[in-house]
Amino acid sequence: MRTAIIAHPACRKHKMIVDHPECPERLDAIQDRLVASGVDVTIAHKLAPKATLAHIGLAHSEQHIAHILATLPQAGLADLDGDTWLCPESFLAIERAVGAGILAVDEILAGQLDAAFCAIRPPGHHANKDSSSGFCVVNNLAIAVKYAQTFGIKRIAILDIDVHHGNGTQDIFIDDESVLFCSLFQHPFYPNTAVESNNHIINSPMSAGQGAVQLKELVTQQWLPKLTDFNPELIFISAGFDAHLEDDMGGLGFVEADYVWFTEQVIALAKLCQSKGIISMLEGGYDLSSLGRSVTEHLRAFAHA
Repeated sequence: MRTAIIAHPACRKHKMIVDHPECPERLDAIQDRLVASGVDVTIAHKLAPKATLAHIGLAHSEQHIAHILATLPQAGLADLDGDTWLCPESFLAIERAVGAGILAVDEILAGQLDAAFCAIRPPGHHANKDSSSGFCVVNNLAIAVKYAQTFGIKRIAILDIDVHHGNGTQDIFIDDESVLFCSLFQHPFYPNTAVESNNHIINSPMSAGQGAVQLKELVTQQWLPKLTDFNPELIFISAGFDAHLEDDMGGLGFVEADYVWFTEQVIALAKLCQSKGIISMLEGGYDLSSLGRSVTEHLRAFAHA
């Protein structure tokens, strides 16, 4: 598959309190591992453009955007929600994180790419229409989905594999039946949202300690039949890697081979449904070593498909 990684140095400019797990070094760990593995020479590298406020407004209210801008500090840090902070340069990172998803949509719909991975921060899947939470300021993926819809894409699937439930993404698309949202997550666990499903929302809670066997069961039994019937034109992945065995943020116990298996299932689905492409966007993943290894194998699976 014609695969690209989309990133920008400005995504390192967003900083929070000392020793916060959502740190700039996450992006360094990914880049270092890609280079060491040789995978970086098998994929294209693209620079994320700067998104506009109009792009962000596709998924967020004017009040929320105004609140973010008003909260940006001149110096030091500003607390958004108790575990998410802004620094003076945070919006530079946000613009490029959103812009990465915009470029991914443009490249895939233009037929230039089959798959794109957005190596971005801050993450986004806990940000709902009107508020930020859980290290997330705006919902990068939801904005990209809304942007794709402006081109007439009628069926979009979102697959969230972060160890935490993608509550913000669910909130944004709860009434949009043209989007099929599938989320696996440790439960009970942050953000402790009610586990509810409907015709286009598939929530798949997992208990701590569950790993490859349960992952394969829920994807093959709960997700793939629904996804095949849905026949998505475009597939998005909220690619959190904090369910990894070595990541203290959660306890599901995934390893690199599990992320490879999942990626291969998504590739097979895309080919079966003749989808236009796959856009994967970084969410969680806070153990630097396992994050770098997992993203590398995720990208290797795309590049070798």
